[in-house]
Amino acid sequence: MDSKTILKEALHLRPAERLQLIEMLAQSLDKTDEKIEQIWADESEKRYHALVKGKVNTTPLDEIIQRYK
Repeated sequence: MDSKTILKEALHLRPAERLQLIEMLAQSLDKTDEKIEQIWADESEKRYHALVKGKVNTTPLDEIIQRYK
């Protein structure tokens, strides 16, 4: 079944049912990919440790703002 057919059928639902369908579809988009979450967690740990050990240079926010005014 394609999306146009699904939409056509969904438009026959009562407004409350359509709203519930919208909410269920929106929730299905919010699911996180655990692999990607773990990759970002690992990367943030690496960046934090590099910062703490002084292996990266930082720039104060005020300096960045002044640079782009």
